Amino acid sequence: MTARGDFVERFGGVFEHSPFIAERAYDAGLILIPLTAKGVHQAMASVFRKASDEEKIGVLRAHPDLAGKLAIAGELTEDSKREQAGAGLDRLSPAEHARFTALNAAYTEKFGFPFIIAVKGLGRQDILAAFEARVDNSASEEFATACGQVERIALLRLLALLPEG
Repeated sequence: MTARGDFVERFGGVFEHSPFIAERAYDAGLILIPLTAKGVHQAMASVFRKASDEEKIGVLRAHPDLAGKLAIAGELTEDSKREQAGAGLDRLSPAEHARFTALNAAYTEKFGFPFIIAVKGLGRQDILAAFEARVDNSASEEFATACGQVERIALLRLLALLPEG
């Protein structure tokens, strides 16, 4: 496998199911050795920010609903499963699950992509409060907020894989 192939294989999922970001960062010569979480994140976030709105929406839509159908079916990526479990989303009460399901449906209907939040360090109530606040955002506000959260998730994932730098 080529160095590019190795890089994309290792980091292509950092932006949920969106290896094009790793490919473009590598192809643009943005990946510097030694690899550090901050350096790789800076390169990949730059590519994400330059992506078309359609591509960004694709990245947003690649994220699973929080405590949604994929989680119940056990079909989350390992990163998403670990992140949601760390926030206690795998241990919701029936009432909490019903609230998340209702908010997921309302949010996705309004914005056309799932609610995205970097859950590390947050509890269920923190996430629920953010969910309830953000569902009232304008489409442009929420698109920007969701993109920022995607970048934060990517950084947290990279920090788990590489030295901070």
